Amino acid sequence: MKETMKLEILDPLFWIVRLEKNSIIPEWISNEVFFSITKTAEELSVVCLQDKVPDGITCERGWKAIKVAAILDFSLVGIISRISKTLAEGGISIFVISTYDTDYILVRNRDIENATGLLINRGYKF
Repeated sequence: MKETMKLEILDPLFWIVRLEKNSIIPEWISNEVFFSITKTAEELSVVCLQDKVPDGITCERGWKAIKVAAILDFSLVGIISRISKTLAEGGISIFVISTYDTDYILVRNRDIENATGLLINRGYKF
Protein backbone atom coordinates (compact mmCIF):
# COMPACT_ATOMS: atom_id res chain seq x y z
CA MET A 1 0.00 0.00 0.00
CA LYS A 2 1.38 3.41 -0.96
CA GLU A 3 1.44 6.02 1.81
CA THR A 4 0.99 9.75 1.31
CA MET A 5 1.81 10.96 4.80
CA LYS A 6 4.25 13.85 5.10
CA LEU A 7 7.37 13.35 7.19
CA GLU A 8 10.02 15.85 8.24
CA ILE A 9 13.62 15.30 9.34
CA LEU A 10 14.57 17.47 12.31
CA ASP A 11 17.96 19.10 11.95
CA PRO A 12 19.79 18.49 15.24
CA LEU A 13 21.36 15.28 16.47
CA PHE A 14 19.84 13.71 19.57
CA TRP A 15 21.12 11.53 22.35
CA ILE A 16 19.05 8.93 24.16
CA VAL A 17 20.04 9.03 27.83
CA ARG A 18 19.47 6.51 30.62
CA LEU A 19 19.50 7.72 34.21
CA GLU A 20 18.86 5.79 37.40
CA LYS A 21 15.23 5.28 38.38
CA ASN A 22 15.43 7.65 41.36
CA SER A 23 17.11 10.47 39.40
CA ILE A 24 15.51 13.87 39.31
CA ILE A 25 14.76 15.43 35.93
CA PRO A 26 18.05 17.06 34.92
CA GLU A 27 18.24 20.84 34.75
CA TRP A 28 20.41 20.65 31.62
CA ILE A 29 17.37 19.94 29.45
CA SER A 30 14.77 22.27 30.91
CA ASN A 31 15.15 25.12 28.39
CA GLU A 32 15.43 23.10 25.21
CA VAL A 33 12.97 23.30 22.31
CA PHE A 34 12.79 19.50 22.10
CA PHE A 35 13.21 16.88 24.77
CA SER A 36 11.29 13.86 25.96
CA ILE A 37 11.30 12.33 29.42
CA THR A 38 9.95 8.94 30.44
CA LYS A 39 10.10 7.60 33.98
CA THR A 40 9.41 3.96 34.80
CA ALA A 41 10.02 1.76 37.83
CA GLU A 42 13.39 0.82 36.27
CA GLU A 43 14.80 4.05 34.81
CA LEU A 44 14.50 7.66 33.77
CA SER A 45 15.00 8.04 30.01
CA VAL A 46 15.67 11.37 28.35
CA VAL A 47 15.89 12.23 24.66
CA CYS A 48 17.56 15.58 24.11
CA LEU A 49 19.92 17.57 21.93
CA GLN A 50 23.37 16.05 21.83
CA ASP A 51 25.28 19.08 23.08
CA LYS A 52 23.36 19.22 26.37
CA VAL A 53 24.45 15.91 27.92
CA PRO A 54 27.24 16.17 30.53
CA ASP A 55 30.20 13.81 30.40
CA GLY A 56 29.88 10.47 32.17
CA ILE A 57 26.18 9.92 31.43
CA THR A 58 25.00 6.59 29.96
CA CYS A 59 23.65 7.37 26.51
CA GLU A 60 23.27 6.38 22.88
CA ARG A 61 24.67 9.11 20.66
CA GLY A 62 23.93 10.28 17.14
CA TRP A 63 20.20 9.94 16.46
CA LYS A 64 18.10 11.91 13.95
CA ALA A 65 14.38 12.46 14.42
CA ILE A 66 11.79 11.94 11.70
CA LYS A 67 8.60 13.80 12.58
CA VAL A 68 5.17 12.80 11.31
CA ALA A 69 4.28 16.27 10.02
CA ALA A 70 0.62 16.23 10.98
CA ILE A 71 -1.57 16.46 14.05
CA LEU A 72 -2.73 12.88 14.49
CA ASP A 73 -6.18 12.03 15.70
CA PHE A 74 -6.28 9.37 18.41
CA SER A 75 -8.58 7.25 16.23
CA LEU A 76 -5.85 6.74 13.59
CA VAL A 77 -4.38 3.25 13.59
CA GLY A 78 -1.10 1.82 12.31
CA ILE A 79 0.96 4.91 11.58
CA ILE A 80 4.00 3.84 13.61
CA SER A 81 3.43 0.22 12.62
CA ARG A 82 3.73 0.96 8.89
CA ILE A 83 6.76 3.21 9.31
CA SER A 84 8.53 0.80 11.66
CA LYS A 85 7.78 -2.17 9.38
CA THR A 86 9.30 -0.32 6.43
CA LEU A 87 12.43 0.52 8.41
CA ALA A 88 12.68 -2.95 9.96
CA GLU A 89 12.58 -4.52 6.51
CA GLY A 90 15.58 -2.31 5.70
CA GLY A 91 17.42 -3.41 8.84
CA ILE A 92 17.10 -0.01 10.53
CA SER A 93 16.70 0.21 14.30
CA ILE A 94 14.33 2.86 15.66
CA PHE A 95 13.40 4.62 18.88
CA VAL A 96 9.87 6.05 18.95
CA ILE A 97 8.45 9.03 20.81
CA SER A 98 4.73 9.73 20.72
CA THR A 99 3.26 13.01 21.88
CA TYR A 100 -0.31 14.23 22.18
CA ASP A 101 -0.21 15.68 18.66
CA THR A 102 2.17 13.50 16.65
CA ASP A 103 4.92 10.87 16.51
CA TYR A 104 8.69 11.02 16.15
CA ILE A 105 10.79 8.13 14.88
CA LEU A 106 14.47 8.34 15.78
CA VAL A 107 17.02 6.53 13.63
CA ARG A 108 20.77 6.54 13.89
CA ASN A 109 22.36 9.38 11.93
CA ARG A 110 24.35 6.85 9.87
CA ASP A 111 21.01 5.31 8.71
CA ILE A 112 19.06 8.49 7.94
CA GLU A 113 19.69 8.50 4.18
CA ASN A 114 18.75 4.83 3.86
CA ALA A 115 15.68 5.34 6.07
CA THR A 116 14.55 8.34 4.01
CA GLY A 117 14.99 6.39 0.78
CA LEU A 118 13.01 3.42 2.08
CA LEU A 119 10.17 5.65 3.23
CA ILE A 120 10.10 7.63 -0.04
CA ASN A 121 9.95 4.33 -1.95
CA ARG A 122 6.92 3.42 0.18
CA GLY A 123 5.23 6.68 -0.82
CA TYR A 124 5.97 8.92 2.14
CA LYS A 125 6.78 12.57 1.33
CA PHE A 126 9.55 14.64 2.91
